[in-house]
Amino acid sequence: MDDKAMGLLGLMRRAGAIQIGEDNTGETVRAGRARLLLLAADAPENAVQRAERFSYGRRVLTVPLDYTRGELGHALGVSGCTMAAVTDIGFADALMSALKLQQPEKYGELADVMRQRQQKALRRKREKAACKGGKRNARRRTDA
Repeated sequence: MDDKAMGLLGLMRRAGAIQIGEDNTGETVRAGRARLLLLAADAPENAVQRAERFSYGRRVLTVPLDYTRGELGHALGVSGCTMAAVTDIGFADALMSALKLQQPEKYGELADVMRQRQQKALRRKREKAACKGGKRNARRRTDA
């Protein structure tokens, strides 16, 4: 599989923006750092149930992929991968946009939700920076 989504998965791995494996994924989701929880198409039923328990009551989107464990593992540079957690909201939005281009009927709604979350995060980041800048300037007083 040579598509944009698979390329993004490898890029996320190199950037350290993805946690691979059930244990790492669970820790990341419980800590509140996960933005997307990715599941392989041929994930066993117990792994799917475990992923549902991880994401229950948390603001993480669970995305069942069309890639097998072998294809997902190959893109991530491991032998096989059932689930992974994306921790960077920009990468999560880019991945969902790429998946939406491939299959709009399957991933369209999830991609729209992720886009809204990413825009909200950017807006909060800008507001925080603007507020911080105001505080810094208020503390600098020069006596004339």
